[in-house]
Amino acid sequence: MLVEKPVRDFRMLLDTEDVGMSTTLMNGSGWEGPAPDLVAELVQPNWTVIEMGACLGFYAMIAKNNLVKKVIGMSIFQAAIILFYVSIGAKENATIPIIEHSIEPDHLVHAIDPSLYINPLPHVLMLTAIVVSVSTLGVALALVSKIYSKYRTIEEDEIIKQLK
Repeated sequence: MLVEKPVRDFRMLLDTEDVGMSTTLMNGSGWEGPAPDLVAELVQPNWTVIEMGACLGFYAMIAKNNLVKKVIGMSIFQAAIILFYVSIGAKENATIPIIEHSIEPDHLVHAIDPSLYINPLPHVLMLTAIVVSVSTLGVALALVSKIYSKYRTIEEDEIIKQLK
């Protein structure tokens, strides 16, 4: 017998004879524990775009047969990862971490509140990742060009047929 019950803002049909998950959900407890609440707190609004970019790039690398499309997919995937790390370093109502010091002896030294500044480390690391990403893209396209000059195609299936 199926029973309709709201579970985490969703209406679900649960089987009363099921001894597994349906019983747990009917008793009012969730199977995820505190994980969804933690994720909901941490997720930022722009992460959906980043996730879509990462999925699109990963799909292009896995599913496409054209080597140029695979390389462009890799580049999109890398860009999504870089955007993810840059968004981690962003903080609302924060400023860049440049601290001004007074050289006049009559001013008191004040304690620095780290919550007023963004974390510069993700941004600095992503500058390096951008350089590596551009270099990887250049080398990959050069390899595709070399493959085309040897096999006269950039389709993975046709190259594999020629290799056999």
